[in-house]
Amino acid sequence: MKFMPREVLPPAVRDQAPPMLELVNVCKRFGQAQARTVALSGVNLRIAKSEFVTLIGPSGCGKSTLFQMIAGLLPPDDDGSLLFGGVPQRDGQLLGKVSFMPQRDLLFPWRTVLDNAILALEVEGVPRKQASERARAMLPEFGLAGFANHYPHQLSGGMRQRVALMRTFLFERDLMLLDEPFGALDALTRSRMQHWLLDIWARHWRTVLFITHDIDEAIVLGDRVLVMSARPGTVKSATVIDLPRPRDPSVVLTPGFIRLKQHLLAEIEEESRKTFAQEGAVS
Repeated sequence: MKFMPREVLPPAVRDQAPPMLELVNVCKRFGQAQARTVALSGVNLRIAKSEFVTLIGPSGCGKSTLFQMIAGLLPPDDDGSLLFGGVPQRDGQLLGKVSFMPQRDLLFPWRTVLDNAILALEVEGVPRKQASERARAMLPEFGLAGFANHYPHQLSGGMRQRVALMRTFLFERDLMLLDEPFGALDALTRSRMQHWLLDIWARHWRTVLFITHDIDEAIVLGDRVLVMSARPGTVKSATVIDLPRPRDPSVVLTPGFIRLKQHLLAEIEEESRKTFAQEGAVS
């Protein structure tokens, strides 16, 4: 993998720039009175331009709710604020400003690889011919050369995910939200997809926030790993991943990787015990 220089700005300028994304005391509640559920409470985070941040936490901690708010699909409660490029965002203002890939690939079975890839561009009003030309030029980069006219049922799981990611990249936004995109893949395919994604990221330097339940995946991919607490979810900790890039598959065997994994396992185990205690109290 060939990695390009990551930051073209001098450090002094970069450090003074506002973060790509900032959440300040963000909360989200559902329901009323006794039926109210506090999904998120006091979430604070800052993500710099071109940073790759992974997010882990116990089930039900509000990771997907947080993503929906950052994508503009859900409004945060009035307690906190959400800033994009240093500018506060109100209800619905973030919609269309970030690219969002959910857990499932959501490919339309009646559309070819090329037609699925250009869907977001078509919705934006890009002429079909222009959108198709942009997509065709990107097919080799995503390992899809020769598959433009194939349909989803003719593709492997990994190839379907590459089509979905290509669609997300074609929707050219600086911030990408990826919600467990490799969760349904087998271990070998998942590992290959992780390193393929890092290669793509190194060419484009998009800012990425990536949800996963896999601690190894979080460490392999991330500049930082954020751990969310049990519900009500908040950012419990942020761990800097000080492993050099590029990271090949053997990185999981290094002492540095094992040290980070032990630390994050302890953090997650603590929050998982709280989640089980909550569920036991409810039942």
